[in-house]
Amino acid sequence: MPSLNEASAQIRAAHLLVRSTEEWDTLSKELLRAYDLKDIDKIEMLRESLLAAWKSVARNLLTDTLNAIDIAVTPAVHPWGIATLETAGRSCEPLVSSPGELPAFPKTTAVYDRPRLLSFEEVLAGYNTCLASLLQ
Repeated sequence: MPSLNEASAQIRAAHLLVRSTEEWDTLSKELLRAYDLKDIDKIEMLRESLLAAWKSVARNLLTDTLNAIDIAVTPAVHPWGIATLETAGRSCEPLVSSPGELPAFPKTTAVYDRPRLLSFEEVLAGYNTCLASLLQ
């Protein structure tokens, strides 16, 4: 069974296999620019693209790694969540946005509420925090 450090390294490697750190951060920056421009069509497109990129890594590249440490991977519940990670009745979700800021997008007219999107390193730190809380 991999350790927390080994799982964290595999999570980082899987994401860097798909995109560089700069490319992950650019996805977020482009979405924030669309929020600044209040371009609803671009916001919707880029938001879905950003979330799909993060979710696809969790679903396609990390499920086996996390299953090996008895963590199940299921779809995210939070609107900015990557996946729901669960073990022994406990769960958490790594997020791409600061958890204190929950724009109601897309179900209300608050689409222009600009989220505080996390950098690549901050998202990975969130993954590590989530894993550590599950493996205690």
